Amino acid sequence: MAMAEHAAAAAAVSSPAVPAWTGVALSVSLVLVAVVIAWRQHLGLAREIVIASVRAGVQLLAVGAVLLFLFEHAGLPGGFAWLGVMVVIAGQVAGRRGAGLHRARWVATAAIGGAAAVTLGVLLLFGVVQSEPRVVVPVGGMVVSGSMQAAGVTLARMVAEARQQRPVIEARLALGLSGAEAFAAHRRELLRTSLMPTLDATKVVGLISLPGAMTGLILAGVSPEVAIRYQIVVMYMLVAAAVMAALGAAELGQRMLFTPAHQLR
Repeated sequence: MAMAEHAAAAAAVSSPAVPAWTGVALSVSLVLVAVVIAWRQHLGLAREIVIASVRAGVQLLAVGAVLLFLFEHAGLPGGFAWLGVMVVIAGQVAGRRGAGLHRARWVATAAIGGAAAVTLGVLLLFGVVQSEPRVVVPVGGMVVSGSMQAAGVTLARMVAEARQQRPVIEARLALGLSGAEAFAAHRRELLRTSLMPTLDATKVVGLISLPGAMTGLILAGVSPEVAIRYQIVVMYMLVAAAVMAALGAAELGQRMLFTPAHQLR
């Protein structure tokens, strides 16, 4: 992993595969094509495409400046602090998917943070990735992103399931079952639904498209064999993080569904 990182960094400086700023500017023409298509088709999305594209560019430039500072001055503590910020932001985003659930954003943040801490901790403990900010931050960012998606889908499905099956759940509660017992069948189903996108993507990785980490390393001039090893680690850590985040969101979210007296909120 260490060799891959250093090779990628060295190759990226001189590789013609890495676009210059003029190339970045020219890529704006692709956004203009999308805007024209949306306008001609009367989709009402032309303005949204422009806003999203500008926002993405500004955010990436800002993050690039922050990362440059972290890598050169803040060290590993700064890298972990930035990951903490990522977890908080991801918790807010995923929590909005569970609108209507009591303390949904807290649930999402805790689930994402726990999944990211365990996954990244294992990788660092066994030396799979280097304990350097330029490695920890991007790898941790991928873990947080995958956890956010899994937690968000889990909470969204939980709220929908509780609303649709409210009579059934309340009937079970009336028979003397606890909240966990009354919701158990629905919990299993929503977990399956939440994890299917991650599992489907894992099954076809490399067959339909080359994943981001592998593509980036190959474009930077790294050997495909090295890039494949890196991507295998990435895919496995994303699967683990998604499962833990979904399970954490389901467990904590389920507790928020019911009052201490086992009444459905």
